[in-house]
Amino acid sequence: MRREQRTWRIRAVAGTICLVAFLLIVRSYVVQIAHGEQYTSQAEAQYTRTTSELYNRGSIFFSTRDGASLSAAAIKSGYVLAFDPSRITAPALVCEEVAKVVEIDQDLCLFRTTLPNRTYVEFSDDIDEAAADEIAGKKLTGVSLYPNQWRYYPGGSVAARSVGFVGFTEDGRDLRGKYGLERQYDDVLYREDQVRSVNFFAELFSDLGGYAINDKQHKSGDIVTTLEPSVSRMLDTVLQEANDKFDSKLTGAVIMDPNTGEIVAMNAVPGFDLNDRSEATIEQFRNPLVENVYEFGSTIKALTMAAGLDSGAVTPQTTYYDSGELSLDTFTIRNFDGKGRGTVPMQEVLNQSLNTGVAWIVTQMGKDKFRDYFKKLKLGSETGIDLPNESFGLTANLDSPRDVEYATASFGQGIAMSPIAVTRALATLGNGGKLVTPHIVKQINFTDGTSKEIKYPDGAQVFTSETSEEVSRMLTVVVDDALRNGKVALPNHTIGAKTGTAQIPDPVNGGYYEDKFLHSFFGYFPAYEPEFIIFLYTVEPKGVRYASETLTTPFMDLTKFLINYYSIPPDR
Repeated sequence: MRREQRTWRIRAVAGTICLVAFLLIVRSYVVQIAHGEQYTSQAEAQYTRTTSELYNRGSIFFSTRDGASLSAAAIKSGYVLAFDPSRITAPALVCEEVAKVVEIDQDLCLFRTTLPNRTYVEFSDDIDEAAADEIAGKKLTGVSLYPNQWRYYPGGSVAARSVGFVGFTEDGRDLRGKYGLERQYDDVLYREDQVRSVNFFAELFSDLGGYAINDKQHKSGDIVTTLEPSVSRMLDTVLQEANDKFDSKLTGAVIMDPNTGEIVAMNAVPGFDLNDRSEATIEQFRNPLVENVYEFGSTIKALTMAAGLDSGAVTPQTTYYDSGELSLDTFTIRNFDGKGRGTVPMQEVLNQSLNTGVAWIVTQMGKDKFRDYFKKLKLGSETGIDLPNESFGLTANLDSPRDVEYATASFGQGIAMSPIAVTRALATLGNGGKLVTPHIVKQINFTDGTSKEIKYPDGAQVFTSETSEEVSRMLTVVVDDALRNGKVALPNHTIGAKTGTAQIPDPVNGGYYEDKFLHSFFGYFPAYEPEFIIFLYTVEPKGVRYASETLTTPFMDLTKFLINYYSIPPDR
């Protein structure tokens, strides 16, 4: 009896399998043969629509001065406009009617509405709801609209090089972060849909059951940045005006809290619109404030002065005799104008930006101690900023046995670093002497309802707080007395600042171009308890020689804006 029952069960299972197999064969014939063309057309359209509809990604937010969040990158909903050429009998009329609603290329429209043997042709994937309603109301045969979603950047060009954008992977199947924060935080912003697959026979004959799913897990969320939208817009305006005025190749800037490393605004022009990148170049997509290195010239003198004071090699009262030149290792160091000043106090070294002065400071402290200070400033290292492709500085000259290399490094020649690296180093002059970690993202809000506030560590204590205060006093005198003869100083707010003019290296012939310069400018305010540090630079400005001519006005415009916008109280 048991044998008969077992036999019956085997026959039942076998019969079930045969029946299922027969049904699958019949179904396959119906789908592939009898209705193949119909289902192919439907599948083509469904595939495209589904792909569009499923697109999703986490958001990026600006932070306003009041602590509110404002969208920097989001998902925008709209419609795909598609044609079925097999059903369109009057292509010209269709294109004419569509053109009444949205701006289109008539020739392209006619081409896509007349493609042979096609039942689905996408024409536009970003039709807004109002336009979609109007087109749908025309009831044009062969014209369809399907819901769609895409990445949208409400700020357009604002902070574009920092925000970055998404792009297709090499296989064209997925959208991932390509530049900026979109790339740096792609693992957080990416929404990975778990694709489930059912294996009928595996489930029938095994105890596995359920679905085979992708085990890869990641914690998705939105990111909240330190970038302030109004400050970022103001920065972009000021940069563009300066770049246009002097016909520079590039003009960029960082605005940062020197005490925490929070970056309030950062960008470079010429820029581009994140929503329309058709005319932008790959070079414009890069962030030169993080990825490029430059020789910055005299802005570095403030760091050399701080090292000299901190080491005890000089005091504010120290003087030296300036003959206009200083000979080292068969090389001669000269001032920018080749002139001597006689007996010079340390304050005038900064006021008049004397190459011989800072080179002399190095001789007093010794090259080893000078090198130690610049190494502590991490000018050759990454800062740890949360943006991709950060460059290391080129500071090999600080390991040279020759005295002249240290002398030139003292005024920013022969060593190169990124703008963000030099901004971090210069921040030590106003924040009590400590290195901070520059950063843009302050919080991640995960999709599971939790959030994470990102903590960034402080680096080494490079200078004492006393040195920081003394250098700040000296840089305040530079603004009050020397910068444009004191005409730009503010009556109620102290500012510590220094300009820099550097020759640009000639990569072909060696040495430096005689007629190509990089201008830089940094300043922080209020000088003794700074809330902001601004670093600006412009590459190859035309018709001017010195940074005081190109960057003083942009710096002061930004300073006045920040003082008013954040209601910074007077400090004198």
